[in-house]
Amino acid sequence: MGGADFVNVLYSKFLTYDPDNPSWEGRDRFFLDPGHMSPMLYSVLTLADKFSLDDLKQFRQWGSITPGHPERDVARGIENTSGPLGQGHTYAVGAAIAAKFLAAKTGRPLTQKIYAYISDGGIQEEISQGAGRIAGHLGLDNLIMFFDSNDIQLSTTVGEVTCEDTAAKYKSWGWRVVEINGNDADAIENALTEAQANCGSPSLIIGKTIMGKGARKADGESYENKCATHGMPLGEAGASFEKSVENLGGDPENPFRIFPEVEQLYAQRKEELKKIVAQKQTEQEVWAKTNPEKAKKLAFWLSGQTPVVDWAAIQQKPNQATRAASSTVLGVLANQVENMIVASADLSNSDKTDGFLKQTHAITKDDFSGAFLQAGVAELTMACVCIGMSLYGGVIPACGTFFVFSDYMKPAIRMAALMELPVKFIWTHDAFRVGEDGPTHEPVEQEAQIRLMEKLKNHKGHNSMLVLRPADVQETTVAWKLAMENTHTPTGLILSRQNITDLPAKSNRYEEALQSAQGGYVVECDGHADVILLASGSEVSTLVEGAALLRKEGVKVRIVSVPSEGLFRSQPKTYQDSVIIPGKKTFGLTAGLPVTLQGLVGSSGKIWGMESFGFSAPYKVLDEKLGFTAENVYKQVMNLIKN
Repeated sequence: MGGADFVNVLYSKFLTYDPDNPSWEGRDRFFLDPGHMSPMLYSVLTLADKFSLDDLKQFRQWGSITPGHPERDVARGIENTSGPLGQGHTYAVGAAIAAKFLAAKTGRPLTQKIYAYISDGGIQEEISQGAGRIAGHLGLDNLIMFFDSNDIQLSTTVGEVTCEDTAAKYKSWGWRVVEINGNDADAIENALTEAQANCGSPSLIIGKTIMGKGARKADGESYENKCATHGMPLGEAGASFEKSVENLGGDPENPFRIFPEVEQLYAQRKEELKKIVAQKQTEQEVWAKTNPEKAKKLAFWLSGQTPVVDWAAIQQKPNQATRAASSTVLGVLANQVENMIVASADLSNSDKTDGFLKQTHAITKDDFSGAFLQAGVAELTMACVCIGMSLYGGVIPACGTFFVFSDYMKPAIRMAALMELPVKFIWTHDAFRVGEDGPTHEPVEQEAQIRLMEKLKNHKGHNSMLVLRPADVQETTVAWKLAMENTHTPTGLILSRQNITDLPAKSNRYEEALQSAQGGYVVECDGHADVILLASGSEVSTLVEGAALLRKEGVKVRIVSVPSEGLFRSQPKTYQDSVIIPGKKTFGLTAGLPVTLQGLVGSSGKIWGMESFGFSAPYKVLDEKLGFTAENVYKQVMNLIKN
């Protein structure tokens, strides 16, 4: 692999980590973007004693710890799961921001570096635009990225798809750029030395490398720089495995062998690292003794524990939009959770993340003490930057945009779920009630899509994501409480644009809304109910209005709010059946696709939902035209009961 020379120099001379404590927070980080280059990473980590040769022999096999694309495993030196091109180096941008943020918050000297490795494919992915822009704009001089520029892609040469000047592009974003022979160890060492000393800007090292370096055909002819070697083993691509191994100085009969001089190089580096780490830990201890309160805070933040928040004391204005209620909560979190960073994709005054911003200030190139990231119009980039912050540790990241634009974020959401990272996604303008902006901005199918992540299990057997759509301001407070307490998976908060009438309460609405922790609960019940009325979000209040009309006809109703189906289905069956009584006629109301509630209502019930894209009109007109009214609830339920 063309980048093997770079990673060899990086790991044998530059990357700082504790050989005996892989999770040491002071370590440098290495983020791989092209996950298909996993053999390169596994090989260098084998030299660093993180894998065995037997592990390498089990590459891509069932139960192996060397899967086809690397999966996050800090104990073995793998900082991120990689595969979808463009995401990995964007995680590195987020990690670099997190490192500077924590240094600014605590005053602890920042000595570590964040390294990223990107390929031609990663450069071409659109996300590289956002990552490069943000890193350059913020002057992330703790970020060093190597571009493995080998001019070969999976099915074509690079020249067949682009003629851009990559160096000029990154320079225009404010990066320091150097171009070198990426297979020359001395050139790599010099470039890394200069990059480490660079101040005020991120560094890009463009290494011109050779794809399939050393590959030979059976007749000894070179088989370098061939597209075929990008996606298949040498022997299948047209080269000779035996001749290639011989050409590189190896033994085809025993290819899994570490040369003595290489073994000595890494053994020497291991001893060097022990001294380097000991010195850094001594400096850290001195700083901690001098700054005991800050050191205590930092240790708590890095532990990943749930912050202490006085949720019951949060005062919500009644009958507000849930995005406004979220803004109220964010204002409290800005003051009570010092290690939280909130980002918005140019919508902070509309997605109401400005509730957080008003209590802090934006992160800038010269000031990382702020806790708000103005990401610009770049939803996927923003999501991946937040993932990088979470991977770095010590930071609680959240990001906001309109729910319809969650479509841009789906690849990142999936990776956050796969890596089990507690990123908080804030999605507002949750339904057709966006109104006048029309169908381009009115989410319909998005809730059904994102709730599939609640049904998908992660490798620990848990729901891969928590999705919450609160029904009023108090449920919104509780939803944020659940989100902050969820430290093992991402959370999505789906919030309304329009005001919502608060749900009825027997005594204390907040106390009753705490039942949201079970995913679903009974809001009201008329004894032995004739029908169950079920919804999430703003549709629950519409059911309450419809119930008033039904009661006038002597119909007994049970109203159920289900902010999270995934959480509800994780409860004991006895609880589920106590809320949604089996065999009882059930009516569901959703501003999304009817399938959104199918798993709750069942085949014998009835669901009123959206069957098409939305329309442009004031939202109250849309309620009338689309049947989201008390009168239509009454009509549909009466038909259900009669049938």
